[in-house]
Amino acid sequence: MSYTPSEMMTVAAARALGNRDVCFVGIGLPSAACNLARLSHAPQIALVYESGTLETRPDVLPLSIGDGELCETALTTVSIPEIFRYWLQGGRISVGFLGGAQVDRFGNLNSTVIGPYSKPKVRLPGSGGASEIGTSCGQIFIVMQQNPRTFVEAVDFVTTLGHGRTGRERRALGISTKGPVLIVTDLCTMRPDPETNEFLVASIHPGVTREEIRRSTGWETRFAESVDETPPPAAAELEILRDLHARTARAHGSAAAN
Repeated sequence: MSYTPSEMMTVAAARALGNRDVCFVGIGLPSAACNLARLSHAPQIALVYESGTLETRPDVLPLSIGDGELCETALTTVSIPEIFRYWLQGGRISVGFLGGAQVDRFGNLNSTVIGPYSKPKVRLPGSGGASEIGTSCGQIFIVMQQNPRTFVEAVDFVTTLGHGRTGRERRALGISTKGPVLIVTDLCTMRPDPETNEFLVASIHPGVTREEIRRSTGWETRFAESVDETPPPAAAELEILRDLHARTARAHGSAAAN
C-alpha cells in the first residue's frame, strides 16, 4: 500500500506512544501522531493540550490550541497556569512533542531567530511553552522534516534546551527529566548515544538511503551499530490516519491545510 513521507513520519511517531502515556500535544503533525495512537494501539493515552484541556479526544484535528473542538471533547478544562504549574512543572506529563525551525545533533531546538539574535535574518514566533515543556516533561519526542536548513551543526539560538551545546549541559544543570530521546523525520528515526547524547540514526524508512540522510543533515551523520528499517505503515494505520485527515478537511475546509 503506497504512502507519503509525511504519513510515514506520523505513523512512526505514533508508534512511540503507549497506553500509559500522558502526552503534551502540539498542533499539527504531533497532534496527528498522538490522535493516531489514541485511535489505534493506545486508546487509553491521555492527551493534554496547552490551552488547558485534559484527556482530550478530538474527532477532528484542531486548527490551534484555542480550537473549540478541544474543550468540547475534553474530560475537563483548566486554566493555563494550572496546566503549566500543576501538570507540567509538577512532573505529571510523561511525553512532550516538539518541533522547531532548527535542531542540532544534541537535540537543542530553535524557534526564535535565524541568524544573529541582535540582527536576525528571520524572526520566528519564539518559545511559547516549549522551554518549559523541554525541561519538565519526562521525555521529549522531536518531529521535523529533515533537510540541511533544519538539521544544523549548531542552532542559531537555543530556544528549548535539549542536551546542551556540548551534550553535557542538561546533566550539569541537574535537570532530572530525560530530555529528547527520539527524533522522527520523513527519512529516519534517531536516538541519542547514551554516553555523548549525540543523535544517531536508529532506523531508516523504506526506500531511503544512508546517502540521502547524510545530504539532508547539517552535521556529520553517525549511524547506530545496528540500524533497522522502519516498518512501513500498516493498512489499518493508514486507514485511520487518512480518515482523521478527511474528517478534519470536511470540518475546516481549506484552513485544515494551513
